[in-house]
Amino acid sequence: MTRIAVVGAGAIGGFLAAALANSGLPVAVLARGAHLDAIGRDGLRVRGDLGEFSARVEASDDLRRLGAFDVLLLTFKAHQWPSLLTQLEAVPGSPTIVTLQNGVPFWYVREPPLSSVDPGGRIGRVFGDDRVIGGVVHVSGHVLEPGVIVQSGGLRYVLGAPGGGTNANVERLAGLFARAQLAPEVDDDVRATIWLKLVNNAGLNPVSVIRRTSIKPMLADPKARTHVHALMSEVLAVGQAMGVVADVDVDARIAYAARLADVKTSMLQDYERGRALELDPILGAAIELADRYRIAVPYLRAAYAQLTHAMAGARN
Repeated sequence: MTRIAVVGAGAIGGFLAAALANSGLPVAVLARGAHLDAIGRDGLRVRGDLGEFSARVEASDDLRRLGAFDVLLLTFKAHQWPSLLTQLEAVPGSPTIVTLQNGVPFWYVREPPLSSVDPGGRIGRVFGDDRVIGGVVHVSGHVLEPGVIVQSGGLRYVLGAPGGGTNANVERLAGLFARAQLAPEVDDDVRATIWLKLVNNAGLNPVSVIRRTSIKPMLADPKARTHVHALMSEVLAVGQAMGVVADVDVDARIAYAARLADVKTSMLQDYERGRALELDPILGAAIELADRYRIAVPYLRAAYAQLTHAMAGARN
């Protein structure tokens, strides 16, 4: 039976771990602090689109204590790679990793590697494309209290091979997700889907922090909406220069986001908790690629500088 580790048992990872464990799969999670203590004591407790349930999982704050796995679901924030790579390198065998993270993943551009997401190419040297499944999460949620996950926004998870198309690993994982009553979607062009989510994240996340507001009131404000549009348009232009996406109606994407239930972006949630922001995976990587393709991105640069300054001020 496939043994799965969820590396990062926050809102997204905790929900996934509980759903997969509830389907009968052996699941372990990497967690820490009070959240880890609660999981060990009471299991993961979930409220969401699959109802209200709890699931027992193995849990530790060190992946090396949990043994061997077939699949590692990476749901930690992508800027946390440096602190977790040593643990991931030490997992026995050659497990498949699944990048379920916001921003540009380390494998997206390998030569030369992006310094914003894989400085020196260390991650890429460990995990070749044959060991990677690309993923895109279309689910929301938050940790209500230690060990308790509130999930919303549907059950859709997009999975695909980094080089395009599908393979046995992708199909196997999609089957496991379906068994857990999730809604996996095998994507023949996951690179395009990742970039299109980046378009949204690069617009919605930074502006939500700059204006300290959730999505619905933010997009109801004409000035904020214009700012979101400018950021999204710049990221789209970079993706078009790279040849990974075609033309997209940015206004339609904003209108769709405005119709969804009002939520705080993950970046705003991190800011309010005093946590590091996903600046480099979302904004830094887009700026780095804009430089390579000689695309002007003044709004991205300004947002990156403004949020860097805001975080420096929050730490002082």
